[in-house]
Amino acid sequence: MNTPSLGSKLDVEGLSIGFGEVIVQHDLSFKIETGSIFAIMGGSGCGKSSLLKAMIGLLRPSAGVIHVGTEDYWAASDERRAEIGQGFGVLFQSGALWSSMTVAENVALPMRMLTTLDDASIIALVRIKLFLVGLGAAGNVMPADLSGGMRKRAGLARALALDPKILFFDEPSAGLDPIAAKRLDDLIRELRDGFGTTVVMVSHELPSLFDICDDGIFLDAATKTAIAHGAPRKLRDECDNPTVHAFMNRERPPDDRNGGGDDHDIR
Repeated sequence: MNTPSLGSKLDVEGLSIGFGEVIVQHDLSFKIETGSIFAIMGGSGCGKSSLLKAMIGLLRPSAGVIHVGTEDYWAASDERRAEIGQGFGVLFQSGALWSSMTVAENVALPMRMLTTLDDASIIALVRIKLFLVGLGAAGNVMPADLSGGMRKRAGLARALALDPKILFFDEPSAGLDPIAAKRLDDLIRELRDGFGTTVVMVSHELPSLFDICDDGIFLDAATKTAIAHGAPRKLRDECDNPTVHAFMNRERPPDDRNGGGDDHDIR
């Protein structure tokens, strides 16, 4: 079901994002290798989710290039961008499940909308996706009857519906207890290891970042650009930038430039 020419490597060059004249981040350049788990990090208000939206097609950058495989994503036609987007799986922070549909109906929705598969094939594939995320018996359950961790896994099953080469996560562990968060981390790593899926995740959950991420970029709200690149564990132990060091080690920041973590996140 993947678009044949879609690659799973991402290459961001000179990217700037904003809203009108308000610049959120500028001059971002980084590479995400095939099969890696890549973290978009930073404090509240730095624009992590805005960068994610630019990468999945929800926010047009004001400058720069995003290459998906060999293709310039934002230079492509609307039709081609939609085709490329079928190779993405996205799990939003809330899970974003349709409350009026069962779990199985939620997972089936992308297949019904974007493929020509018959009902029997869709039903079989839905069972496989739910089994992959440990929800094999939850197909007929309504989202409201699931725990927070189960809703995240149901959302992940739907993100896997079209066999994506790249998975994007927006705060996947937010709102989960430590055990549920660890189970989700393990599941993300298993998907990468088992299927070679490239994973991009926005997160400020340090245990998850240290546990599963191979590489990452740290966005700064004050300078409105990236101030560090590297694996979260390496940034924690070796980065000499005081803002990054404080964040990764849960220390008081060197000043109040980032607003002290207040919740007016531009995202």
